[in-house]
Amino acid sequence: MVYAIEISPTKLELARKNCKLFGLDNVEFICGDALSQDVIDQIPEVDIVFSDPARAAAEKERDIDNLTPHIPNVLAAYCGKTSNFAFEAPPQLSPERITFDCELEYLSLNGELNRLNLYFGKLKTCSRSAMALPGAVKLYTKSESFKETEMNSVSKPGKYLYEPDPAVIKAKLLPELVAEMHNQNVELFKIDDKRLMLTSNNAVEHPMIKNTYKIIFNAEFIPENINKELKKRGYGKVLLRTEVDPAKYWDIRNRLERNLKGERKVNLFSKGIASYICEKI
Repeated sequence: MVYAIEISPTKLELARKNCKLFGLDNVEFICGDALSQDVIDQIPEVDIVFSDPARAAAEKERDIDNLTPHIPNVLAAYCGKTSNFAFEAPPQLSPERITFDCELEYLSLNGELNRLNLYFGKLKTCSRSAMALPGAVKLYTKSESFKETEMNSVSKPGKYLYEPDPAVIKAKLLPELVAEMHNQNVELFKIDDKRLMLTSNNAVEHPMIKNTYKIIFNAEFIPENINKELKKRGYGKVLLRTEVDPAKYWDIRNRLERNLKGERKVNLFSKGIASYICEKI
């Protein structure tokens, strides 16, 4: 039996209709405040309590303490019913901002960060994990500490660059991904503070790789010189994947694309004065 608690009668009625639509007849609907003693008393011992707390429509910065009902209150209210809890939380929250003893599972959908699940009790399998949907591969922590700052980054990339899935980055599991791909000679290449890429000399695949780029050529970051090379190779558009002054963005972009023709695109990454012009595979 599933017990569905909702404080809004309108939302509860929609949930009832959805269950009927999908042929679910094992749901008991309860309208009320999930933290009220009257509602709590209606719930027997259960396997799992799942809560999708309400959050503000807009916040300057997401905060775990701004969820309603508060996670500690739900844990306290239903600790006599089960020790297994699952909560949905804003995926923008980084691991260091969540201090509960739980598993933080970051999920992406089609390459975009989508949600964060918090697992308590027997549902917890590690401290942090990442999953890239619609696939079924899950990456787990091998260590409790965040080690990205300790990882060695190569100064120059190989022939290919790889953009890790955002769930991996958010969960701070890049060390685990690099370790998992060690046999494929994949290394870390830090472009700037916002971009941590992987690189190798041979093309490799992994479910936790969002995008793969082949480096076509590299050059000093002089827009006019890069523009000449792009003309020779028949490219028409440049996507800047580097830190530039927003006030200068379109000036640089126009200089790179001046008199280019066609729809063939390249992605331009830069590290210091070096630029890597890539085709997305």
